[in-house]
Amino acid sequence: MRIDNHGWVSGVRRIASPNHDKRPPHSAIELLVIHNISLPPEQFGGPEIARFFTNQLDTTAHPYFAQLQGVRVSAHFLIRRDGGVIQFVPCQQRAWHAGVSSWQGRVRCNDFSIGIELEGSDSVPYTDRQYAALARLSRRLLRAYPIRHIAGHSDIAPERKTDPGPFFDWLRYRAGL
Repeated sequence: MRIDNHGWVSGVRRIASPNHDKRPPHSAIELLVIHNISLPPEQFGGPEIARFFTNQLDTTAHPYFAQLQGVRVSAHFLIRRDGGVIQFVPCQQRAWHAGVSSWQGRVRCNDFSIGIELEGSDSVPYTDRQYAALARLSRRLLRAYPIRHIAGHSDIAPERKTDPGPFFDWLRYRAGL
């Protein structure tokens, strides 16, 4: 894995999302945020997450999707259940993954973070392949950027979010770094 000057990682699938913008000037990338997502909830393997992150989700295709009408979000990366990695936003850009958030007194975590989504939910264990891919990607990002912290979405938005959830094994993940 190599990261080019724009923040695109080689060796991973790329699906460009329009849901990003420039980081504020002098905003160093100092935080990795780990998330989970499944669309529809608890269902894996379909194209819905990529469609959601690229504003192409048919919100009439499933009852749950109606609440996503007009929502514009993205993450830098998605790690599928099989360990496949998709990049939606170059690391140098600000993806819209954290929402209203704060970390150690700093607000607007999107400004200084990279978001990694794991295809999963709060009620299902993650796969061995996901842990391996997450560790590999994280190691590369830690070498490329001045990342000082790794947190879950629940750590930066505790009143709104619960992901990556109780089945995410932080000790296993950190051991792989």
